Amino acid sequence: MKYTQGKYLLLEKNTLARQIYDFTILCPDIAAVASIGQFVNILPQGHTLRRPISICDIDKEKGTIRIVFMAKGEGTLKLADTPKGANLDMVGPLGHGFTVSDSSEKVIITGGGIGVPPLLPLARHYGKNAVVILGFRSADAVILRQDFEATGAKVIVCTDDGTAGEHGMVTAPLSREITGVSRVFACGPIPMLKAIASVSEQNNVPCQVSLEERMGCGVGACLVCACKVKKNGDEHFGHVCKDGPVFDSEEVIW
Repeated sequence: MKYTQGKYLLLEKNTLARQIYDFTILCPDIAAVASIGQFVNILPQGHTLRRPISICDIDKEKGTIRIVFMAKGEGTLKLADTPKGANLDMVGPLGHGFTVSDSSEKVIITGGGIGVPPLLPLARHYGKNAVVILGFRSADAVILRQDFEATGAKVIVCTDDGTAGEHGMVTAPLSREITGVSRVFACGPIPMLKAIASVSEQNNVPCQVSLEERMGCGVGACLVCACKVKKNGDEHFGHVCKDGPVFDSEEVIW
């Protein structure tokens, strides 16, 4: 795993929804080697533990990455207070990302809540050959819809309360759209991922899931982010930061 640590310039800062922040960071060395599905670990000012944030977009020519995150704890709230033009203490890129196939393949990309941002580069890669299904609590929580639509993908939005898009869970349109698809990508809450993995398995479609877990170091040293997985019939504990965050769904012991 090749990663670097440094202080990087916050070029742009926007608010997408309540408590959801959108940062563009100038980090040429990280952007040059980052791949879809990886993350960065950022140290909020005045804190001792870094916060893992998924990479939402990568621009290798401009040397930038984009992160979209929810500010809900002391660390991320402090991170959200970072002013444009300040430097961020960041380590990255970290983790094992998605295995991306030829862009001519038909795929489904499914995200829920703050699990939506790291899926945007996948939609950009597959374009019109992707069906993107995004799940949120309500209309005021919907983020990045226009970004996904700009990729040329077919975008379906679902909300728990029916205030935007389809009323209900992402598994309904997933079941409807999965015929003829070569693979499924997903990121979001564990119950949602478990349901997506089940639908994919029932239809014999390979599925990759990106797991969320609390982390300390982000590089496999502190062992905080252990998750139970199976490989070649044997069960063992893997680590989301190093072995993931992306796993084949059949490997995860839900």
